[in-house]
Amino acid sequence: MELPPLSSEEIARYSRHLLLPHVGMRGQQLLKSSSVLIIGAGGLGSPIAMYLAAAGVGRIGLVDYDRVDVSNLQRQVLYTENDLQAPKAEIAAKRLSAANSHIRVDGISGQFNSKNALEIASGYDILVDGTDNLPTRYLLNDLAVLTNRPYVYGSIFRFEGQVSVFGLPGQPCYRCLFPEPPPPGAIPSCASAGVMGVLPGIIGSIQAAEVIKLITGTGELLAGRLFLFDALEMRADTVKIGRKATCPACGTAPTIRVLQDYEAWCGSRIGQEFDLPPTPFDLSPEELKKWLVVKMPVILLDVREDFERQISNLPNSIHIPLPELPERLDELPLDVKIITYCRNGIRSQEAARMLQLHGFSDVRHLSGGINAWTAAVDPSLPVY
Repeated sequence: MELPPLSSEEIARYSRHLLLPHVGMRGQQLLKSSSVLIIGAGGLGSPIAMYLAAAGVGRIGLVDYDRVDVSNLQRQVLYTENDLQAPKAEIAAKRLSAANSHIRVDGISGQFNSKNALEIASGYDILVDGTDNLPTRYLLNDLAVLTNRPYVYGSIFRFEGQVSVFGLPGQPCYRCLFPEPPPPGAIPSCASAGVMGVLPGIIGSIQAAEVIKLITGTGELLAGRLFLFDALEMRADTVKIGRKATCPACGTAPTIRVLQDYEAWCGSRIGQEFDLPPTPFDLSPEELKKWLVVKMPVILLDVREDFERQISNLPNSIHIPLPELPERLDELPLDVKIITYCRNGIRSQEAARMLQLHGFSDVRHLSGGINAWTAAVDPSLPVY
């Protein structure tokens, strides 16, 4: 294959790459001729895109449906306070283009789903995971397997991160690890669980390194291996993973032959946290306010963690964190209406179910959690 030449400006710009025997002139030309599609321009997508743009990847696509929110600025280093409420893909594309005028950057605002994935991914060599939701992750994996493209996976949770490279010939795919999406609410997002601000930078940089190695054909890739990082203990490990013959995507008799969306499986819609179905336990903030105004005898049960109560709480509430609830049920009366609440309604719904199973017949949960209460009833409380 004939590679594009480097201009004298590019040679000066990438001189530190050219000095590396594993990269050199040919490796930099390979980078220039390559194309990478990054799904998600948030915490992971920011460092991935910034480093690939700086490295001279010739074409970078950035797909994101979201707008910049103030809560993003703690970790999404592509954005500033001046970008609030602007489309992420648009701002990211402008910033990367300004950082390197020798490359092409495509900012694609909108959702990435089974209907448009093939079209959006057309023309890109490598797929990179910068998402924070499972539906897109499974879709990306299926797309990689069906179109024979490598998929650079990354995931973060609180203080921990993972990286691997899937979709290479003879190597495992994401479904070899996790064959089917989990049930609704089983795995919280960063929005509901929190994340250390620097963690996406660490994991995203490792993903970018894997992309550069893929393109230049150098080093040992994280294919067939899962890199695990714990920032709290400052510990890293790599475990081997194997391709499974029974894998529904890349196995000997695959059952996945077309792209499909997974929002219903994972219990979330892209761009939201968890969209759990309505239950008999649901109680709106407005309804709860009416009950409290007329002084209906109720117990407000806060099932969040201790540190969350330092941010906001409802007055006169009892506090039992959800993990401790099974062992502390005897602290609650059976003959009084109990209203469980948490941050966004996920844990409180689980707590309501648990209480009913243990004989508490009059139980409700605050739908949308204390953040919904803040939005609808008491804006003086902070949203987190």
